[in-house]
Amino acid sequence: MEEKKVAHAPQRVRFEIRRRILTVLSVFDLTPRMRRVTFTTDMSGFASPSPDDHIKLFFGKEANGEDCMRDYTPRYFDIERGFLVIDFALHEHGIATGWARSAKVGDTLEIAGPRGSVVMPDDFDYYLLIGDETALPAIGRRLETLRPDVPVTVICIVQNVAEVQTFQTRAALNIQWVYRAGTSGDDGQLAHVALESWKQPAGEGFVWIAAEAKAARALKTFMLTERNHPAAWLKSSGYWVEGAAGASDK
Repeated sequence: MEEKKVAHAPQRVRFEIRRRILTVLSVFDLTPRMRRVTFTTDMSGFASPSPDDHIKLFFGKEANGEDCMRDYTPRYFDIERGFLVIDFALHEHGIATGWARSAKVGDTLEIAGPRGSVVMPDDFDYYLLIGDETALPAIGRRLETLRPDVPVTVICIVQNVAEVQTFQTRAALNIQWVYRAGTSGDDGQLAHVALESWKQPAGEGFVWIAAEAKAARALKTFMLTERNHPAAWLKSSGYWVEGAAGASDK
């Protein structure tokens, strides 16, 4: 008897963790605060089926001898051609930012993962994606893979108009760029204002949020309590923590 398919059911996948040494092929600034680094390596066995997967990047050792690691989203990858693209949001400080600012062709970097994926099926009636610069690689990947004409609203909080990116998608995209420059609110407040004017489409939707931890929590609470969005169809992640050493380096 054929098993009945459950709508909106996530698929959880685990992978064997493998470390790889990457070599820089090219470095390119997408915007003043986003640097794209393309690497080459043996990509056999690599898998990243979900747009918001993350891999570990290793930047030597901490003072206590433990690995100094940061999480990043694979922006593009091609297993057969053996390349991987990572977009680095550039901050004022941080070991990953420092590495990305000085990266040049021939440099190497060690990575591991992804450890696993949670793959959401593309069977929702609409999508709402909210994030800051650190979320843009995952947002870009999701937009590129959504089915044709499905409504998707994106709210991106960035520093200024110079940080605007373009994305390829077959979906019916409505994107709103929210700028910090010249405002007094934090990211959560800025996104909240944008959400207040968002007209929630009919049907069942998937909401994805990734930003500074406090902002992500506030936006999640707003969607659950003010918009009564089902918790099972919402994923919220704090990609960094304001004021925490090393935590704002994604």
